[in-house]
Amino acid sequence: MNGNTTIQHRNTALLAVEATEAQVPVTSDEIDEMLAPARRRLRLPKGVLQRVAGVYERRWWRDPENGWRQGIVLAAERALAHAGITRDQVGLIINASVSRQNLEPAVATSVHHALGLPISAMDFDITNACLGFVNAMTMAAGMIDTGQIEYALVVGAEDVERVQRGTIERLNSKGATRADFNNQFASLTLGSGAAAAVLGPADRHPEGHRLVRTHARAGTEHHELCIGNMHDMRTDSEGLLENGISLIMDTWRAANEGGADLRSVDHCIPHQVSMVYTRNFAKISGVGMEKIPVTFPDWGNVAAEAVPMTLAKHQPNIQRGDRVLLLGVGSGLNTAFMEVTW
Repeated sequence: MNGNTTIQHRNTALLAVEATEAQVPVTSDEIDEMLAPARRRLRLPKGVLQRVAGVYERRWWRDPENGWRQGIVLAAERALAHAGITRDQVGLIINASVSRQNLEPAVATSVHHALGLPISAMDFDITNACLGFVNAMTMAAGMIDTGQIEYALVVGAEDVERVQRGTIERLNSKGATRADFNNQFASLTLGSGAAAAVLGPADRHPEGHRLVRTHARAGTEHHELCIGNMHDMRTDSEGLLENGISLIMDTWRAANEGGADLRSVDHCIPHQVSMVYTRNFAKISGVGMEKIPVTFPDWGNVAAEAVPMTLAKHQPNIQRGDRVLLLGVGSGLNTAFMEVTW
């Protein structure tokens, strides 16, 4: 069948969402200085990251080896405390990070251990580029709705220092070209950070924020527009913007035709990529910029954690009963919108 997949959430509430900011600010001016040899050789002006992407700063972890794990644990402990849920009640933990130090084991295993979760709590990773966290919330909600588990913990952390230092080193090498700079530009807009969310049964938590439905759509004919590994990321930025916005708007129109009326949401929290992306989405969708909190100027693109971190920061501005739309999109291309009644 063509069109969206629409999943109705029957009995799941978001009980808490928390974020951990990485500790070391790295400004785009500092990145410019690190790129000085490449800028001189390729005659590149200063300020491209600010001017083109709107990213003025991103963050790295103070501890390059374990900072990401400490960030997840801190966010998870805060989220559990906020939700009033003990570790023994957690039936599932899903890690949704893009970043990973090793191919195996799953990142979730070390986080499960660090949090001291019970052996009965399942743990695994969901990776779907920057869409992973929203996907993980949808999967956890399905398990809660069907009574397989009571409480789920969705976590993730990004650690971009190694990728960015490697990108800078490659671009500063004598063989690097302007084409290389354009292909690797997007990796310099990334940022580090962590997030955690607790989900549970809505009928037992009237104070929670009820999940309404998820709309999802695939555009996998564009799966080669952004290719990344643990050391390198190469992106067709123009193609990714054009086709990403197109996929989002196709999903948007189909959801509205199905009666969702997304334009009237009170808060829209899209994936945090750039000012060009955000303004294009706001203009085409009709959702005003006043409904869209932005964090990428200060945090960069925190990949899968961009949406939950932005939600965590913005939540003091959300009133009871407000409609909130979490809008994820990831390389591949894939998108998912999750509606939440606050």
